[in-house]
Amino acid sequence: MSFRCFAARRWTALLVLLAFLLPQLCPVPARAFFFGGVSIKDEKEMGHKFDVMVRSSLPVVEDPEVSQYVKYLLDRLVKALPPQPYSFKATVVLHNSLNAFAVPGGYVFVFTGMIMNLDREDELAGVLAHELAHVTQRHVAARLERAQYLTVGSLLLAIAGVAAGGPGGGALAIGAMGAGQSAMLNYSRVDESEADHIGLQYLTAAGYPPSGMVGGFKVLRQKSWMSGTSVPTYLSTHPAIGDRINGLQARIQTMPADIRDRKLDNRRFTRVKTLLWARYGDEQAALQRFSGKDGLSSMGRGIVLARQNKINEASTAFDQALAAAPSDPLVLREAGAFHYRKGDMGRADGLLRQAMRLDPRDYMASFFYARMLDETGRQAQADKYYTEVLRYVPEDAEVHESYARSLGKAGKNLDAYIHMTYSALYSNNKKQTERYFNQAKALANRSPDKRQFQRLEAAYKERKEIWDKS
Repeated sequence: MSFRCFAARRWTALLVLLAFLLPQLCPVPARAFFFGGVSIKDEKEMGHKFDVMVRSSLPVVEDPEVSQYVKYLLDRLVKALPPQPYSFKATVVLHNSLNAFAVPGGYVFVFTGMIMNLDREDELAGVLAHELAHVTQRHVAARLERAQYLTVGSLLLAIAGVAAGGPGGGALAIGAMGAGQSAMLNYSRVDESEADHIGLQYLTAAGYPPSGMVGGFKVLRQKSWMSGTSVPTYLSTHPAIGDRINGLQARIQTMPADIRDRKLDNRRFTRVKTLLWARYGDEQAALQRFSGKDGLSSMGRGIVLARQNKINEASTAFDQALAAAPSDPLVLREAGAFHYRKGDMGRADGLLRQAMRLDPRDYMASFFYARMLDETGRQAQADKYYTEVLRYVPEDAEVHESYARSLGKAGKNLDAYIHMTYSALYSNNKKQTERYFNQAKALANRSPDKRQFQRLEAAYKERKEIWDKS
């Protein structure tokens, strides 16, 4: 099955799951918002539940080169906002749609397809600024308050329809909610115009050139037309996107020249885009992109060739990348991971240690280094690195599984079963989760320290609530 088809089915599955779950997870059909409207607490609750559902249904990119970059963009924009009652959180979803959205409570989701198809950082920042404006202006909550008879569960389903974008997602959510609630699925033209206006303020206050929002909308419109895919919700809503772009351009022309002519450092965006194309993009299209001799292009070529199982050619490409960029921690990490997978532990050891020294925050380099230590019989040393990695990515199933196997080799059976349970839990494997959980529970009953198991139990109950009602 192609990734495009797989990801589309996973997103549709999320909407189906929401359609069945929300009446049960939010079992208050008589609750309407006549008195006081939708509170901030309601919004935070909705955002959290939606976040859990997304993470239990769609793959998330945990690579720090990608996730920390999107977090940096979001943090930069949030600093430019007036004081907010939300703690904003960014998640990168592995999906090739040209989409990004924010939901009540401050949860922001960016699809890899969005990053891969834009050209500059300010374009991505412009799209995110627009979406943040929908949250800060409480557009979804306001629509719910005007409707009055809708419940929190109905709003969550409406959010899912907006998030999915396109006629398929919208039609499914409409069918689940009923025709009387279908108006919730799209922002109004007033909402969209306000999000353009306020988002442009956020973008410029964060120090970006204002042309980023216009550039981002233009690229998304062009790419959508060329590929035949559905235009994201915020581009398809009236007024027409052409009129909105013209309106934004007219506003930009009234700004001072020093704001209009701001320079942009696009290097970090280029690194992230390179990594995403190398790892997830169409192989032939990616190889065409990586024809250069610079370090990043050679690294990207090596990743794609490794995906094609052309190991000798990939090795040559990584050697070229290291020669061109011997001090680039990303190049060192990817080359080290390649040699680890190839079985050359000596080469992997040196490359990964150098990558960690140059970028101590790259927990993916630390993860591969821990695995390398494990496979060379150094479990005690590996433990420190696994623990550190899980501080940054506590919901990464692969890290939990590797750590569990390491703990098992060291004879730490309770800890091993706890992390195997986490691995199954975050892989959404219900049967394995239950089996490992029961084994961990039996061992925990004989242990004087039950704190780690109690934390596992809380995470298990939250996810199980969704599974049991699906």
